[in-house]
Amino acid sequence: MKFTKMEGLGNDYIYVNCFQESVEHPEELAIRYSDRHFGIGSDGLILICPSDIADFRMDMYNSDGSQAEMCGNGIRCVGKYVYDYGLTNKTELAIETLAGIKYLKLQVENGKVTLVTVDMGAPELLARQIPVAVEKEQVVSEPITIDGTEYHMTCVSMGNPHAVMFVDDVKEFPLETVGPLFEHHPVFPRRVNAEFVEVLNSKEVNMRVWERGAGETLACGTGACASTVACILNHRTEDEITLHLLGGDLKVKWDRATNKVYMTGPAKVVFDGEIK
Repeated sequence: MKFTKMEGLGNDYIYVNCFQESVEHPEELAIRYSDRHFGIGSDGLILICPSDIADFRMDMYNSDGSQAEMCGNGIRCVGKYVYDYGLTNKTELAIETLAGIKYLKLQVENGKVTLVTVDMGAPELLARQIPVAVEKEQVVSEPITIDGTEYHMTCVSMGNPHAVMFVDDVKEFPLETVGPLFEHHPVFPRRVNAEFVEVLNSKEVNMRVWERGAGETLACGTGACASTVACILNHRTEDEITLHLLGGDLKVKWDRATNKVYMTGPAKVVFDGEIK
């Protein structure tokens, strides 16, 4: 099986061109090949497939084998792959995901994609749709106690569920301990991605993320979008901000007139390989 290792801000996945390759039991392959000691090493597996309703379809599996609805960093890399590897010559693409069709605009330099802007669609704020098992219609700055400490969470779905918390110092935050407790808390029936955000000013924040099924990653595109929405709902930033993640920066804008979130960031090829 031929594959390409790609990364968006250090959020790395194994990409397989399913126009050429046949992949059986992707859940098992995701676990086996994501292992950083005995496999290729990645945050998961992404299959690039034909679609009846869009230009391409993206199927995504986390490193624990669970299937995810959507990945912001992953979909930018899909856009780069299909253009750079000659599957399309279009610079505006529609990609089918389990979270619906997402629309990409590719920025090309010297025949290669360097930046991708993704129309991530409308943020879902209804608790029952995210889902969050609470009585309220929306979850904005709601208290939740984790391991004896009270946090205030704002919950958003960007096709997958997110809980965003504001902290004073994200670098020193004990994410390795707290992250899993959020992910598996019973208030989240489908588990959750947990983001911890330190607001620097009205246009910049620092963010770390504990991803459902993968643990801490260097970046999370949907998490950056959810964090931007949470910042705005809590009146902490403007509508367009730069998020500093461990793997680099993302620019995200919530256009409240159209109720769409736009994310812009890089996508890079690490290497091509073949499993025999």
